[in-house]
Formats: sequence, structure tokens, C-alpha cells
Amino acid sequence: MKLMGLDYGAATVGVAVSDDLFLTAQAVEVVRRKHETKLRQTYQRIEELIAERGIDALVVGYPKHLDNSVGERAKLSEEFAAALRRRTGLPVVLWDERLTTVMAHRILDAGEVGQEKKRKVVDQIAAAIILESYMDYLKGHEEARKELEDKISERKGTYH
Repeated sequence: MKLMGLDYGAATVGVAVSDDLFLTAQAVEVVRRKHETKLRQTYQRIEELIAERGIDALVVGYPKHLDNSVGERAKLSEEFAAALRRRTGLPVVLWDERLTTVMAHRILDAGEVGQEKKRKVVDQIAAAIILESYMDYLKGHEEARKELEDKISERKGTYH
């Protein structure tokens, strides 16, 4: 089972993928667009990556406020996740992403990455953090992992 983590933003989508054993999440790329509402090419690129990498489910960052309320960015992420579910037929999980961009900046700062390079990769690092967080959750919650596996099996028409 392979997962793809997505950090959905106003002009970019950071992309990361898991290994089959859920040991690591690798940053893959940042899909960029000129306008927030122009998503056709973004969806197409994500669909290409799903096919290329054999992805079974998607994890979309859910940017709740620190007080756990849902704001405009979170609502846009919900819409993005729903569109991905319709377009791909894959299970899509919304996963709390609070402070992941801050953590990504700290990781890049610790590695002494320059500002220009940081701007190019920070979203894919954030996507990897989101995905790692979700994989860690699955490792500690067997029923959640089984539920995800069942959704994937149903989609593929197989049962275990």
C-alpha cells in the first residue's frame, strides 16, 4: 500500500509519497499554478504521479486553526480533497497539518538551505511531514489502518 501526501496551498501543492512499508515519506515535487482557482493542470499532474508511483490513497493536509476551528483555507482543502476523490476514485484522508510549514522551514534552516532553494522545496517538505504524521498515526491505530486497507481493497475489487 502506497500513500501520497499533499500540502495544498494557494499557488502550490507539495507532493510526497510513502514507501510500501510506511517507514518513510519522500518529498517528490511542488506542483505550481498561476491562479488559485486554475486547478485543471494541477489535478492532471497529481493523477500522473498517482499512476507513475502506484498510489493507493491520498492524504491531504487540513489546515485547521490552532483553536481547532475550520477557516477558509481548511474549507478550500475540503473542496480539493472532494475533487480528488471524484477524479481518482481513491480514498482521500484529510489530516491535520497545523504548523507543518513552520516545521519544514526549521528543517531547511537547520540544513542551511538558502532562501531561493527553500522557496522551491518547502511545500514538498511540508507534504512529507503531513504524510509521516499520518503514517505514524496508522502504526499506532490498527483499526484505522484496517479501515484504510478495506477502502483500498473495495476500490480494487479485492478482499483480504
